[in-house]
Amino acid sequence: MAVPKRKTSPSKRGMRRSHDSLAVESYQECPNCGELKRPHILCSSCGHYNGREVVSVEG
Repeated sequence: MAVPKRKTSPSKRGMRRSHDSLAVESYQECPNCGELKRPHILCSSCGHYNGREVVSVEG
């Protein structure tokens, strides 16, 4: 059975975990209403996507 010969140092452990962090979500401004939205997703405040109204939003 494989068993580690030495304890893994905090530095080595941190270097191994350096790629495990979550990426920051990106946002961009809606060209129609100016609200922040996720890229390639229709705007939840005005219902526009790619320059046209996809969903009518009342309010």
